[in-house]
Amino acid sequence: MTMNPWSSGVLPRRFVEVVGVGLNTACTNLNPDGTRRHIRGALEAGATRDEILFVLECASIMSIHSCSLGAPILLEEAKAAGKQRAPTPAARTPACDRMKAIGQWNTAWDPFYELDPVWTDEFMAAGAGIYGSGVMPAKEVELLSMAFDASYTHMYAPGARRHIHRALQAGATMEEIMDVLKLCVAQGVQACNLGVPILAEELTKLAGSPSGTTAARTASDTTPVKGRHAGGPA
Repeated sequence: MTMNPWSSGVLPRRFVEVVGVGLNTACTNLNPDGTRRHIRGALEAGATRDEILFVLECASIMSIHSCSLGAPILLEEAKAAGKQRAPTPAARTPACDRMKAIGQWNTAWDPFYELDPVWTDEFMAAGAGIYGSGVMPAKEVELLSMAFDASYTHMYAPGARRHIHRALQAGATMEEIMDVLKLCVAQGVQACNLGVPILAEELTKLAGSPSGTTAARTASDTTPVKGRHAGGPA
């Protein structure tokens, strides 16, 4: 099951590995073993240094969803409590203004722009530099962004919908989008990549202790590790 997106031929191997890099380095995951494995696979499949660096930068700024979630709640609760922001001098926000002018502003950003326009502008300047670099084609950027938002460690529905919409507009097929979603599911094998070796080690330790021999034999008989999971590509 985990190998399906690698073998279906729907997505190029290079992009499959690039998505794997993104899912493992995402600020909601940070899996070093998977990151190294997929960076190696992406380079072997023809991905460039700049493409991988682009993915790493995208993986870091998805943390903006902390504000997408929290800022509207802060405004609602502050209003209910009768609280107001301290007055601050007007500030220039050229990056935000530019995003609005080219139609790339997301209304989900309005709450934290209202709360801290200067910081929001700093963030948008960083994001615009990353996404405006042209390192990857628009379709792949949207598919990658969708993977970040649909990942089981994130599950940010508004972003997933927005990037699916934009991916379709950029020429992605339903099959390509579905294969990226399958890559997100394949990432779940990390639970076994982490836990099965630890279970095997602990069973070995238990079997080696005089008082644990019988218990270890019973545990091994009732929950066999061998053959349980191949580890998968994630």
